[in-house]
This record gives sequence, structure tokens and C-alpha cells, in this order.
Amino acid sequence: MTSGQASPLPHSISRRSIAIAAFSTVVEWYDFTLYLYFSTVLSRVFYGGGAASLTTTLAGFAISYAMRPVGAVVFGHIGDRYGRRRMMLLSMAMMTAAMLAIGLLPTSAEIGPAAGMLLLLLRCVMAFSVGGEYTGVVAYLLEGAARNRRGLITSSASAASEVGGLLAVGLSALTVGMMSTAALDDWGWRIPFLVGAAMAGSILLARSTMQESPDFEAQQARGSVPRNPLGHSLTHYRPAILRGFAISALGSITYYVGIAYVPAFLTSTGAMSERDSLGLSTLAAVVVILVTPLIGLLTDARGRRPVLIGLAVAGMLLPIAMFMAMAGGTLVQALLGAVVLAALGGAVSAVGAVATAEQFPGEARLTGLALGATMATAVFGGVTPWLAQILIERTGWPMIPGVMIAVVALCVLPVLFFMPETRPQAAPPSKDPG
Repeated sequence: MTSGQASPLPHSISRRSIAIAAFSTVVEWYDFTLYLYFSTVLSRVFYGGGAASLTTTLAGFAISYAMRPVGAVVFGHIGDRYGRRRMMLLSMAMMTAAMLAIGLLPTSAEIGPAAGMLLLLLRCVMAFSVGGEYTGVVAYLLEGAARNRRGLITSSASAASEVGGLLAVGLSALTVGMMSTAALDDWGWRIPFLVGAAMAGSILLARSTMQESPDFEAQQARGSVPRNPLGHSLTHYRPAILRGFAISALGSITYYVGIAYVPAFLTSTGAMSERDSLGLSTLAAVVVILVTPLIGLLTDARGRRPVLIGLAVAGMLLPIAMFMAMAGGTLVQALLGAVVLAALGGAVSAVGAVATAEQFPGEARLTGLALGATMATAVFGGVTPWLAQILIERTGWPMIPGVMIAVVALCVLPVLFFMPETRPQAAPPSKDPG
């Protein structure tokens, strides 16, 4: 007679449901990062143009980002209490409405300062909905993946996100390149936002056919669904929350400063034109997409902890030199800096997706991710592009963004050294007692 623990079978999620969940992050990150990639255009349309307007636009991104952890906690409660599928439907519906409203907004030329206030309000709604989006998708993919392929499958959320970023920067570059500045500021800026609203609506329809996570269904069957997911997480998983915060801090600053902020950096420092910087960022997005599954496979083979430690060391050594290179003014230097930073940011995002989700059991996973990973993203993702721009303007030092990444990597490294490995171990062969 053999014995074993009854557990839900993650393979019971269909490939179609897995594909819908992974692909949906394309829309999520397209909609959200479009604001950063289009920041110089939005600064003219909603805040009048000039260096101060760009800073105001980036400040709006930082302010709205504060809504991400609020949304993550609210949607995390829904996902942990009522199911992953219901949560992902609700968050995508809210995102669709917000993106459509942004695309239809009047500009500052039409209604004055109220236009900028309305943009900020809708960005807050967008950030609130995105707060639940990524953590919900990561948890769903983790719970549906085979144990020996969790790193690869969960990293697909990061890869698909960057496909969304690629679409955002690519369509931004195409729109800017094909239109005069006057036409762009008059009506052309609306095109990428309306395209995003249409994509979000299509994903909402596709999600209505998804299955529920088998982990959540197993919790329902055994009566272990927490009545108060927030209290449950704070009571039982505080160390895991802190580890998730540290991992996400590194992932957030390498992505938002090392990738998403780069077009604004190149433009504001005079290293490149608006059109050329967006084109370079398109190449950087391709690099991230290529790197992500490779890192996912590596974490399945070698573990999450050693990969994270290696990337933290790279984060301490590379970004300062890369930002200095990009500020040098030559195409080759800008290309080198953007590609290296993109590879670093994509790699950290890939391993961070699975490593943060594995810090928690199913009963606390979404709320735990909200308290740890999403809180860190709000601080080190939303604020840092604005802070980097402010510090560069005040000091004139182009290496400042790289210094910011290096400092965070240094602070996170001790946490990673003492973090337990979360990669599932191969099940031992069953023994027949004869």
C-alpha cells in the first residue's frame, strides 16, 4: 500500500485557459506603460509642454501608482475569497472602461487645467485595476503549471507583458513618426489609447470562458478559503511578505528605470530625438521577450535563489555604466546601454514572477503578493522615473538612474542570500513496502 497527500492537480487547467491568462498581460502592460512611452506627448497635450510639464506628467504616473497596492489588496481579497477568475474579469472590465475614457478626454487646449486633472483621475483608476491584474495572472499560471515548469510558465506573464510594452512603444513610435507634431497633439495621440481599449475589451470577452484555478477549487472543497485574507496573510506570512517586497523592489526599479524610463531619459538629456528614442525602446522590448523564457527555464533547472543573487550583483555593477554610455550621444552607446538594461530588467521580472508567488500557499497567495510585491512596485516603480528625472535636472549627472538601481540591488542582496529556495523538489519515487 502506498500513501500520499491528496492535492489538486494543476494540470486540470486547460491549455486554452493558460494561454488566455498569459496573453492577457499583453493588454495590461500595453495600456499601463503607454503612458510612460507617450509621456513627452502627453506633457504637451495635457500640461502645456516644456521640461516642467514632463516632470508633471511623470509625477502623475507616480501619484497614480500609489493606487496599485490599494487595488491589489482589494482585488487580492476578491481572488482569495471568491476565486481567481471572478477577480480577473472585474479588473479587466475596469481597465477597459478607463482606457476608453482616456482616449476620449478633452485636452488642455479645450478645457484648460481640468484636462490634466481628469487624466490623473483616470490614471488612478487604471492603476487600481492593474494592481490586481498582474498578481492574479501570475497566481493563476503558477497554480496551473506542472511543478517542473513553473518557472517557464509563470515567466510567460512577464514575456507577454513585454509584448504589451513592445506594442505600446512600437505604436507610439509609429504614431509619432507618421504624423506632424500639430496633428499628433490635436488628435493623433488618441489612437494608441483607443487601440488599447479595443484590445482590453477583447480580452475581457476571452476571459469569460476561462476555468477557475484548481487550487482555489480545492480550497473550496476542503473548506480552507480564508474569510479574511488580509488578516490571514498578516498573521501567518509576514516574513514571506518582506521577501516578496525585496524581490519586487529589484524587479520594479530595473524595469521602470532601466527600461520604461529610458525614452524620456534619452530625450530629456538631448542624447536622442523623441522618434529615435522610441525606436530604440522597441528593440529593448524585443530583448526582454527573448530573455524572459530563457531565465524561466534556468530557474526551473537551477532554482530561483541563485538566479536572483546573480542578477542582484549585475544590478550593482552594470546600470551606472549603461546610463553613462547612453548619455554619450552616439547611437552605438545608446544601443549598448538600452540592450543591457533591457536584458537585466527582463531577467529579474522573469524570475521575480515565480519567486514572489511561491512565497505563499494558495490560501494567501493573492493578498500576500498585494502586500509584498505590489507595495514594492508602487514605491520602486511608480516613483522612481519621476525621481530620476528630478535628480538629473538638479544635478546634471546622467548616471543618477543607474545609481538608484545599484543602491536597491545592494540593499536587496542580503535578503536574497538568506531566502529559502522555493523551486519544487522532484517527488521521491514511491516505495512498495512489499
